[in-house]
Amino acid sequence: MSRTRGTWNTKGIWLVGAALAAVLALTGYVLLGGDEDGSDTSGKGGASPSGSASAAPTYKAPEQWTEPERWTALPRGERTDDRGSAVGFPRTTEGAVAMAAAANTTTVEADRSNVDEQLRIYHSYLSEADRTGENAEAVELNALQTDKMLRKQMGVGAGQPLPSGAYVRNYVVGYQVVTETDGEVGVWLLTRVTQKTGELEKESSSYTRTLAGVVWEGGDWKLSAAATERAQHQAQTQGEPEMVAPGDAEFNAAGWTAIREAS
Repeated sequence: MSRTRGTWNTKGIWLVGAALAAVLALTGYVLLGGDEDGSDTSGKGGASPSGSASAAPTYKAPEQWTEPERWTALPRGERTDDRGSAVGFPRTTEGAVAMAAAANTTTVEADRSNVDEQLRIYHSYLSEADRTGENAEAVELNALQTDKMLRKQMGVGAGQPLPSGAYVRNYVVGYQVVTETDGEVGVWLLTRVTQKTGELEKESSSYTRTLAGVVWEGGDWKLSAAATERAQHQAQTQGEPEMVAPGDAEFNAAGWTAIREAS
């Protein structure tokens, strides 16, 4: 596409935008999107991350709105855990998608770092089988490197807060189920990533497409590296949906379901 909106020219922004996939990768050395357009999802040393993600750096929604054919108001979590994450989603396909969407809704700003968000996702949403001391350390180290990259790109030193008014925010705007059973769901998430580098700067936006597998565990849905791998195998036979925003006529053709705010 020739349409552009904002910029997607920094790997730090891209890595923050791939929040859920970064946790699923479970290694401190993975660089999701070795090319800043997100075309390379392999890690250093050729390791392939468990979370599959890519970005659309040159896309913006067209001016003329086309109503999405499919809308869903995803259920909310029943409660908030001690890390501030919504948990307690119903045992339905939409409940699984809602949890995955919650795990990919993040904010990095002056008083909240990427480390804070990555560890919140890890502890609130990751399957017990994937939660180990080694993996927690790897997720934290990877997030630290991303924070350093992000601060450098925004003109502040390592360990300093982001400039006043600067942020990177993720929120899911659409989804497409790849596979579903009673206790496992694989889903593509279409996420809008907005960024602002300072109080007086303009906001810009881009989109990420992330594949996640979730399992029913201990009375709630959890992110699972094994389920994500199974979803990837299924997705290979179906192809990747195009990254197009709600309101674009191609959103419908790509098979996305738009998300309404639950009441």
